[in-house]
Amino acid sequence: MFQLKPLEPAPPFPLNSKKSYGNMLGEEYLTWFKNLAPLFTEMLTEDGSIVIELGNSWESQRPVQSLLPLQSLLNFVSCPGTNLRLIQEFICYNPSRLPSPANWVTVNRIRTVDSYTRLWWIAKTDFPKADNSKVLRPYSDRMKYLLKTGNYNAGKRPSEHKIGKTSFLKDCGGSISHNMIEVEPMDSKRKVRLPNIFNAFSYSNSSSRDFFAKTCKKRKIKPHPARMPMGVPAFFIKFLTDPGDLVLDPFAGSNTTGYAAARLDRKWLAIDAEETFVEQSKIRFEDPALQIKEASE
Repeated sequence: MFQLKPLEPAPPFPLNSKKSYGNMLGEEYLTWFKNLAPLFTEMLTEDGSIVIELGNSWESQRPVQSLLPLQSLLNFVSCPGTNLRLIQEFICYNPSRLPSPANWVTVNRIRTVDSYTRLWWIAKTDFPKADNSKVLRPYSDRMKYLLKTGNYNAGKRPSEHKIGKTSFLKDCGGSISHNMIEVEPMDSKRKVRLPNIFNAFSYSNSSSRDFFAKTCKKRKIKPHPARMPMGVPAFFIKFLTDPGDLVLDPFAGSNTTGYAAARLDRKWLAIDAEETFVEQSKIRFEDPALQIKEASE
């Protein structure tokens, strides 16, 4: 059996309205999700990681957020015999998302826009393979100035942390990434310092200008309605795997993960229940950016 590193599975969310890519509700979803845990664990290398995106959901016809996503996560991580543990939570924030749930945001106007999803990093060991130096953010202008001048206020802070005279003078090539990912900038006036990996990938979830979207439009193909921002799988693949590692996406959709893995010299395996999405995912590998990379190797 291949020892895979499942990364970035985004299972169908427990939505109240049926989507073309499928979703379940209530106890059916809870049971289905829990039963994935032993399957993923069996395929996972000892130092591999599972990254699962879980969106928020709401109770049917009620302005109340459902506990089902959180219950699903807890059941998955605590599934007997899997020895899984939660490593870290990430927030994927997208202010460009359409106002939802519409009935309680734009019609009755009694709730705010649901503008983020959570990504949960899970593993079989407390120390899965990971290296945050691979996904550094560019330094801020202030930090660049500090490194240049070597001048800052050392000593004890009000928080009681003691800052040494040389604590901030080592140039590590960038600052450590945060666990909140901004799909679109929160503040247009603030310079967003994305991890360097995003320089090579399309970042926006709503982008209609990337090769896949433009080609689908040209060929009159309706693309997958819930495509993942390209920068998200690229970030975790770079952060948690090495070149040559095998990345699995068992809910591949249009195969954003497989494309990102190929660009980053990882092997990949993608699975989707809908043959239509499998066929359209092949378009990604016609991308000139990937062809140029392969030709240069």
